[in-house]
Amino acid sequence: MSITTGVRAAGPRSGRFRLRKTLAQIEAETNTHGLKRSLGPLNLTMLGIGSTIGAGIYVMTGTAAANYAGPAILLSFLVAGLACVFTALSYGELASTMPVSGSAYTYAYASMGELAAWVVGWLLLLEYGISCAGVAAGFSGYATSLLADFGVNLPAWVSTSFIQTIPAANGTMTLDIGHGVNLVGAFASVIVTVLLVIGVSESATVNSVIVVLKVSVLLVFVALGIKAIHPANWVPFIPPNQGGFRYGIPGIFRAASVIFFAYVGFEAVSCASAEAKNPRRDVPIGIISSLAVCTVVYIAVAAVMTGVVPYKQLGVADPLAIAVDAMGQPWLALFVKIGAVTGLCSVMLVLQYGQSRIFFTIARDGLLPRIFCVLHPKFRTPWLGTILLGIGVAAATALLPIDIISDLVSLGTTTAFGIVCFTVIWQRNAIPDLRPPFPVPLGGVRIRGVWIGVVPALGILFSIVMAAPLLIDMTRSLLNHNPVPASLLMGYVVIGALCYGCYGYRHSRLAAENAAALAAGHAAGDTVVRSQKD
Repeated sequence: MSITTGVRAAGPRSGRFRLRKTLAQIEAETNTHGLKRSLGPLNLTMLGIGSTIGAGIYVMTGTAAANYAGPAILLSFLVAGLACVFTALSYGELASTMPVSGSAYTYAYASMGELAAWVVGWLLLLEYGISCAGVAAGFSGYATSLLADFGVNLPAWVSTSFIQTIPAANGTMTLDIGHGVNLVGAFASVIVTVLLVIGVSESATVNSVIVVLKVSVLLVFVALGIKAIHPANWVPFIPPNQGGFRYGIPGIFRAASVIFFAYVGFEAVSCASAEAKNPRRDVPIGIISSLAVCTVVYIAVAAVMTGVVPYKQLGVADPLAIAVDAMGQPWLALFVKIGAVTGLCSVMLVLQYGQSRIFFTIARDGLLPRIFCVLHPKFRTPWLGTILLGIGVAAATALLPIDIISDLVSLGTTTAFGIVCFTVIWQRNAIPDLRPPFPVPLGGVRIRGVWIGVVPALGILFSIVMAAPLLIDMTRSLLNHNPVPASLLMGYVVIGALCYGCYGYRHSRLAAENAAALAAGHAAGDTVVRSQKD
């Protein structure tokens, strides 16, 4: 499908921040990015599964069940999964019409303009880059335990982050400076960086092998765990509320916002559009199929976990290991640890891949330094930017624990998801005759002449539902004299604003092209006026 219809970019009168890319410009970029097209639908599906099944199922599920939802964690997975389904369908339509790297960043640039695109790109750094550091921190715990099973006992300081979180008596969180540097997680980040520099097709092959292994481990866990389930552990299915978000219906939604971290990354498939063989067809397939597989696996694992072990005992760093011990299968414990280590590796691989491609697109637009879009002459990968990102992820892994950033990651992700769904509505109204290869199902309604799609509207609603408990808890922490979560969020916002104000605003390629076009128009007008005078 050739897209020739576009929306004129905003000029100075309508505001610099609202400069937008037209769909024609986006299609032109698709043919000039220089990346190698090597990924088919199976590669993309494996990419999505690889980025999704990781720290969320191995760590966050137990915490959410123990502290918020109890056995009703199954309902929490359904709520979080529904939010992702509506967003996945919206991603599918946008990816079929705008098959370029950049994910939600590119979509926001087309709908709401440059400033909104930068905000989304900065939010995606939370989702991909910083969450990758959190996953690497989780990896180090399982890897250290696995090495100990083989008689290799590493000192605690090489797998402990420099900054530690300590739960306070009032349920808030305080920070403490530890005596370690998480070199194990940092080393894993370095290995992932090397793989990504070598090439995406080679990395995709490694990822596919890891995905098969880790999904097999979880399926074995479910198959053996079914026989060890004690139905009494599911009673009451929804524990009575104990105030705030602790159990009851509020706890189900708070748990959904926690395990939403488990779904972070499925839309990384859209970041691979520029390297897909047939992106208009294959990217929607990869997004939706990977999300479906992950949701089924999550619910099955959570059902067995809460059925084998009383939910209050699952608030540990390795809830799957606790469940395996209760099943009386010591050999399975080793099997699960191997699956966790390899599974978290694939998550790091895809998250860091997605972030490098997003920065590649932002740098091509001039909003980040060009070093992030320099391609390797042989591998055709953005190697310098990938290396810089790898260094940043390794440093964050060495310093930060996983729980200090999980809520921020979920908050940034839900915001980006809401913008993606809104972009579908905007695009349908701005270009009424557009026929996307993959339209969102269920159609839409017109309210005062404005088309509102059922699927994207539900996606926006569920994004708000996911974000609300996070914001409420952050506000409560602030009122309880714990400014850490709010300070981290505000600090992140300030850094993003400074990056755009000091660099992106001054180097925007679209702004320069727009200014040049206006100057050429004025020059042509002056020429006409002079010729008329003559």
